[in-house]
Amino acid sequence: MDQIQHKYIKVQGLNLHVAEIGTGTKVVLFLHGFPEIWYSWRHQMIALASAGFRAIATDYRGYGLSETPPEPEKTTYRDIVSDLLGILDSLEITKVVLVGKDFGGRLVSMFPLLHPERVLGVVTIGVPLRPRGRYSQSSSNLPEGFYIRRWQEPGRAEADFGRFDAKTVVRNIYILFSRSEIPIAAENQEIMDLVEPSTPLPPWFTEEDLATYGALYEKSGFQTALKVPYRSFDEELSITEPKIEVPALLIMGAKDYVFKFTGIKDYIEGEKLKEFVPNLKIIYLPEGTHFVQEQSPDEVNQLILTFLNAYIWS
Repeated sequence: MDQIQHKYIKVQGLNLHVAEIGTGTKVVLFLHGFPEIWYSWRHQMIALASAGFRAIATDYRGYGLSETPPEPEKTTYRDIVSDLLGILDSLEITKVVLVGKDFGGRLVSMFPLLHPERVLGVVTIGVPLRPRGRYSQSSSNLPEGFYIRRWQEPGRAEADFGRFDAKTVVRNIYILFSRSEIPIAAENQEIMDLVEPSTPLPPWFTEEDLATYGALYEKSGFQTALKVPYRSFDEELSITEPKIEVPALLIMGAKDYVFKFTGIKDYIEGEKLKEFVPNLKIIYLPEGTHFVQEQSPDEVNQLILTFLNAYIWS
């Protein structure tokens, strides 16, 4: 961890935090989900750098150590894609492999469609690549207490989260998202109430890890994080026939709660995903949950390295 270097790059008027380790022309850019941050890629960054790659991870605008935009409630996925392009330009990186987790996978879907000349390959973890917005369609049949619906409601999550410090909010979400069931609250209950204070952290997530996450979200708050992803799911690209032609890898934990979303399993196993990403390889980790890159880092590191060496830089 001490070898990871940190810097700030000014993009679109904002100082964005970038973590980096390794050198050379084989560059991998890691895109975090929620409630994650650049730190969620610590295991992968170190492993890739040791194998001769240059690994980069960033905090998105309004997340962690990156500067919050003047109007975080207006942040879009396209803003973040533009930020990522600006970071690559600033670092003089012409081509890159993208690795995205959770809603970072949505960014991995968008970036090659908007800037195909910059992408050599893509990896997503915990979510399949999808061609358009409409990410909320798979949750349309779930009840009112479904966590995404609650967090999309203006003010609801702010009031729920505001009862606790940032560390406790991250703790509760990590516990909830590590389970195989979708977090759904009762009518008279909030999402944070689904976790008892005595519930232990997942065994692979330490108190030190939690303290790091807590400090980063204590700085940034959750305003931008609620806008992107949860209040921006329906953002469209307006690309008529989207297709990602580069080599692609999807890593899914078999016990990931995402499989309980309506239609997700059928989409992953069906023809529509193959039409969108024809050069896709799918790997399931039998014991994996939604945080497989932190839960089983050695296994995930090897899968990514094998993909890079076999399909990108063979």
